[in-house]
Amino acid sequence: MNGSPLYTVAVRELCEFTAKQGDLDLRFTPSPSAEEGVAGHALVRGRRGAGYREEVALQGRHGELVVRGRADGIDAARRRVEEIKTFRGSLDRQRPTHRQLHWAQVKIYGWLACSSEGWDAAELALVYLDLDSQEETVLVERCMAEDLRLHFESHCERFMVWATAEVARRRQLDAALESMRFPFGDFRNGQRPLAEAVYRAAARGRCLLAQAPTGIGKTMGTLFPMLKAMPTQHLDRVFFLTAKTSGRQAALDTLAHVPAPLRVLELVARDKSCEHPDRACHGDSCPLARGFYDRVPAARAQALQEQTSAALALNRDAVRHAALSQGVCPYYLSQELARWADVVVGDYNYYFDHGGLLHGLTQTSQWRVGLLVDEAHNLVERGRRMFSATLSPQTLRLARRVPGLATAAPRLHQALGKVAAAWRAIDRAQAEPYAAHERVPVALLTALDRSNAVIAQHLAEHADHADPALLDFHFEALAMSRAAERFGPHSLFDAQRPTSSHAHAGSSTLCIRNVVPAPFLKPRLEAARTATLFSATLLPRDYHAELLGLPQEHLWVDVESPFQSAQLQVHTAAHISTRYRDRAGSLAPIADLIAEQFHQVPGNYLAFQSSHEYLEQVADLMAQRHPGVPQWRQSRRMSERGQREFLERFTNDGRGVGFAVLGGAFSEGVDLPGRRLIGAFVATLGMPQVNPINETLRARMETLFGAGYDYTYFYPGLQKVVQAAGRVIRTTEDFGVLHLIDDRFAHPEVRRLLPPWWSSSAPRLPRDRSIVHGDCDDASPQDPAGSRQCGHRDRRH
Repeated sequence: MNGSPLYTVAVRELCEFTAKQGDLDLRFTPSPSAEEGVAGHALVRGRRGAGYREEVALQGRHGELVVRGRADGIDAARRRVEEIKTFRGSLDRQRPTHRQLHWAQVKIYGWLACSSEGWDAAELALVYLDLDSQEETVLVERCMAEDLRLHFESHCERFMVWATAEVARRRQLDAALESMRFPFGDFRNGQRPLAEAVYRAAARGRCLLAQAPTGIGKTMGTLFPMLKAMPTQHLDRVFFLTAKTSGRQAALDTLAHVPAPLRVLELVARDKSCEHPDRACHGDSCPLARGFYDRVPAARAQALQEQTSAALALNRDAVRHAALSQGVCPYYLSQELARWADVVVGDYNYYFDHGGLLHGLTQTSQWRVGLLVDEAHNLVERGRRMFSATLSPQTLRLARRVPGLATAAPRLHQALGKVAAAWRAIDRAQAEPYAAHERVPVALLTALDRSNAVIAQHLAEHADHADPALLDFHFEALAMSRAAERFGPHSLFDAQRPTSSHAHAGSSTLCIRNVVPAPFLKPRLEAARTATLFSATLLPRDYHAELLGLPQEHLWVDVESPFQSAQLQVHTAAHISTRYRDRAGSLAPIADLIAEQFHQVPGNYLAFQSSHEYLEQVADLMAQRHPGVPQWRQSRRMSERGQREFLERFTNDGRGVGFAVLGGAFSEGVDLPGRRLIGAFVATLGMPQVNPINETLRARMETLFGAGYDYTYFYPGLQKVVQAAGRVIRTTEDFGVLHLIDDRFAHPEVRRLLPPWWSSSAPRLPRDRSIVHGDCDDASPQDPAGSRQCGHRDRRH
């Protein structure tokens, strides 16, 4: 055992690599939550006598491999090592492959204990605790130390074949990254200061908020320095996290130019990578789940074997090819490959969401990771959605109508009835269609907790015949209970009842609505060695720092634009109001303005409106008044193929107007340089609707930050405008035109948040003109108050 260790692995990771066998089986079985598991372990340990040690750190070495972990419990007097597992339902239904994995783990701990304590034998115990009955089932096996040593070494040998190759590859990768030069020769203007800021943040182990103009190459400007930091800062992985598919593809395209033997993995959503959407995820239904763990080593080897001196692209197509060649599921193969990739490109939720795969791997494997969060202004709204939960009346209604429920499962039928009763009580106490509450009603939480327990027991007994309607409600109820456990000033509980005359008590939609994701995002940021959150629109800085939970000592860089004002002609149509009350009168002037610009300088343009309805109205009228102007439109729920076809219309010699929704798929992450796009029209400030939900959000933002209107309406709206306008100028050789259509674009408080390099021929209005509460673009038709000016200003700059 001479020499320094080459590789360190956790007991769980070792056994999952060497001992997992059989089918992929995702039939729903109600597993305990993390909190319930911790409580169950504490219950078992509390039953043990004096001298029982908990969470015992153990470590052993085989050649150049170090194996470490924590045994759940050790009784030295009895020379007994325990592995504790919690469960619900019947233990007889436990899959043999799970039991086999558990025995592999406890035997590894058994040898590590024998080696540490000097035992010649050990008693190994698998302790299964039924959380409902709190009864233990204990499986015991007595093993000689020599047999345990052989078991340990057998698993280590199988793992070392892989680990040795991994260590050699990583050394080659580190050498390549250390000597790597910028792939494109010279940095673009603005890229170098951005890259330097990212590298400094990585070297100092800090979090960086980076604002950099659209079009300077932020993707390479952040990836290159983070990759350069990998060997010097001992980063195990880099995660490039995006909000949209376009951002993910941009990262993959950029990484293809990196001259280093990286493994670059693309994580794709399950519904976009499932080969058999009509089959259930278990071996009895799906052929790609049958024998999954038996075949996954060959699939993993095939996916990784084509490594060269350049980056290995484990994109959607490459993973699918390797998976189907070996007869395994592409989606779950990509989850396995996440353990062995150097750079993982995927959606925000893979790291930030509750139970996110990448965060879970980071914790269990104790990785040092570098985070790159693309278009980070999107993380505010995405974070809110991640940590919110909704109960739909339709979901409960369908669950209660499951055939035979009242007679076959009376306890379950009764539990669902109590949830319905608590729901009706909320509605009866609520006079208005919408109301927000400072806390979740205790009666509802009690009923939900009871129904969750009863449903879990029912599903454990009927795992093979789980009714989809019951599962849907159970998932919603579990999410609501989890959100209630974390409830605080960062969230609201609200009930929204239909406004129709047929609405009845119990017909409201109940929601725990997260409004400040910071308490949930901050621990994830802190779990990384370094994180850079970057975007073209991160002003005001305090807004993002407070809502995203950035550490107080985070770094900030605002990269100066390399573009000149002469490149972009900015015109403000100050004679047009696009407020909701003025919407009808704005249609003809906007259509005429677009047509006039097109006839003056024919080419490709993007025209952004605040909603699909507004888009259709303007586009229809322009087709009538100016039929000679070619046009194409973004449709509702547009598919990825439809989005590609929309963008393919923007050719160098093309001419026409693409109508799109402000804040939608074409507002950011779209690169149309040169003659592919020569101008854009942005109608409205993009501010959210004034409706009861947003007004409640505004009040909470005012209470927490003293800037309710700005945080709810003003800043999010202006971000959409700047992002959309940023599609026009992509390189220092581009020239184009931008029309800002609304009189409010001339107001000083608006212009202050627009890029300073924009030129403008806009007339300036007197400084006493202000943006007021009633000026939002899309006041709800059901909320007439939203269309009037109330004169209230609560802005903080």
